[in-house]
Amino acid sequence: MQPLPDVRGVAGRRAARGGEGLHAGTAGRGQPVEPDLRGASRAGVQGAARQPGCRADGDGEFRTGRRSARRARLRLLPAQQAHRVGELPQSRHSVRAEDVSVAVGIPACTRFSRVAKPATQRPKLPGVGRLGLVESTAQADLDRLGWNTDAHVELLWSLSRAPDADTALRAITRLAEALDSGWDELDSALLKDRGLRGRLFAVLGSSLALGDHLIANPEAWHLLAGTVTLPTPAQLHEIFAAEADQHDDAIAAVSPLRVLYRSRVMVLAALDLAPTVENEPVLPFTEVGRHLADLADAALGAALSVVNRSVCGADTPPALAVVAMGKCGARELNYVSDVDVIFVAEDGSHSSLALATRIAGEMMRLASDAFFEVDAALRPEGKQGQLVRSLDSHVAYYQRWAKTWEFQALMKARPAVGDMDLGRRYLEALEPMVWTACEREDFVPEVQAMRRRVEELVPAAVRSRELKLGTGGLRDVEFAVQLLQLVHGRNDESLHVASTVEALTALADGGYVGRDDAANMTASYEFLRLLEHRLQLQRLKRTHMLPEFDDDEALRWLARAAHMRPDGRHDSLGVLREELRRQSHRVSRLHAKLFYQPLLESVAEATMGLPVGMSAKAAERQLAALGYEGAESALTHLAALTGSSGRRGRVQRVLLPTLLDWLSDTPDPDAG
Repeated sequence: MQPLPDVRGVAGRRAARGGEGLHAGTAGRGQPVEPDLRGASRAGVQGAARQPGCRADGDGEFRTGRRSARRARLRLLPAQQAHRVGELPQSRHSVRAEDVSVAVGIPACTRFSRVAKPATQRPKLPGVGRLGLVESTAQADLDRLGWNTDAHVELLWSLSRAPDADTALRAITRLAEALDSGWDELDSALLKDRGLRGRLFAVLGSSLALGDHLIANPEAWHLLAGTVTLPTPAQLHEIFAAEADQHDDAIAAVSPLRVLYRSRVMVLAALDLAPTVENEPVLPFTEVGRHLADLADAALGAALSVVNRSVCGADTPPALAVVAMGKCGARELNYVSDVDVIFVAEDGSHSSLALATRIAGEMMRLASDAFFEVDAALRPEGKQGQLVRSLDSHVAYYQRWAKTWEFQALMKARPAVGDMDLGRRYLEALEPMVWTACEREDFVPEVQAMRRRVEELVPAAVRSRELKLGTGGLRDVEFAVQLLQLVHGRNDESLHVASTVEALTALADGGYVGRDDAANMTASYEFLRLLEHRLQLQRLKRTHMLPEFDDDEALRWLARAAHMRPDGRHDSLGVLREELRRQSHRVSRLHAKLFYQPLLESVAEATMGLPVGMSAKAAERQLAALGYEGAESALTHLAALTGSSGRRGRVQRVLLPTLLDWLSDTPDPDAG
């Protein structure tokens, strides 16, 4: 039998205030008993059936409901409770229904089931405050959309999880106005399609620019409905080629190609951001970068196709290869980034080069207007050099004049569009030169000069907020990885990969970097790239700068867009601040450790007779690349310093990575 809560004191106070009803419900032991405020004039509960044998009182009556065992109720009306309350058991003890039956004279024929919990006072439909909506127009916007019924409760909670719920709501309101009569279809789909809710609310709450794009092209919401998958590279080329084939004029092609490109970026961003709102699959960072690069290839191909018809008409255009460089070449592109390219022509004659140069220039202009900035500054001689060179001219330049940084840039070269066979021949001709660059006499001073230039590019006042070039930023990771590839790539073809993440894996597999260090560096790199992506998506602007550290609102949005969750000690904003400090410190520490820890481990393992991860020759090459002229002698000194098995040896193994990094920047590292 379900025990009733203690009622003696409560009942006495109710009776003393004028005979309010006493209602015993199943709220639980020790919880307050709610009074029956309906008064004595209403005898019992409507719809309740009398039990056989129950006696009705002229001043009131006792009834039990039959709606269900869980919702049966016990009601004592005023005339019954006032003179009987003193006979109830002591309030210090829990009482059972049969005890109350005896105390108030209820016939034994009546049996009581569990009594119903009173209806909660909190409404089912959440208010704007509970949804995190702070704009003064929020409730009016919800009413205008018709999102104010119990049928919209789940939808409203999805909206509340958007990185910026107010921004998402404003965009939805504008989208409803743009759709006009088509709004009912989207409204109905949002109620039924959880995936659509996650993708749409996440995009609108994360990107003002993509929200504007969707409002300008309202029917594009269909791209986010149902089962959404990313197209393959071949499918992307078909989609863009179909649009390009409709235009022979470059100026007329800009607007439709821009709409197509933005729509495809919106689909990718929706899949990338959806897990912040609904339980959708997480898109790996590497897959996002690859798809953006594939999208760039398809866009460049469409631009080249339009320009070829515009310039050449029915004539055959000259053979021209477009080689992707940088992040696009490595297929780890950002949402908003310059796309670096190099143009290679087959025919070196003056007339053919002139025509190819015109095509390349107009293609860059069309692509920059419709898609993204196209930059050809990595070509031989930079911006002062010819925009288009023949293959033979490229080879001659790299054999005689190229600097170390130019070979470093070629590590990420990849044929993108145009004459793909010509692009492959370009790589085959230049690749052997890339992996012998570390043997050049000026290799070490150029590497050190590059490091200093990178550090000097960012003012000290904003260095801690700069994700790319700041201390412990993305460039530290990329620079360290590429240098290690250049040093060891000549003798190990497994290091001939373009992606930073893949290169870290290859370096760990080859023993050039500790496995734990490679895993930690990869995690930090992907975290920083994630923040970079979220910042760029907001307005589709190229940026690497974090908000001001005292701008809580901007940082909280970033934390939600990056799917940060409270950890029990901090809210999402606090978690973001802690992660930024931790990751920046880890990258700075690992930057030095990547170069020197494997060296120390190799000499220590050799001293103790253990299997060697990095060979002596590889260790010497790495020391030479870092400025140590007597690499063999330096390695002998390292073996002596780390060979001790006692406390001194352990301390020196911890300190030496940082110490060796400092010494490499001095005029005479060997003397140090």
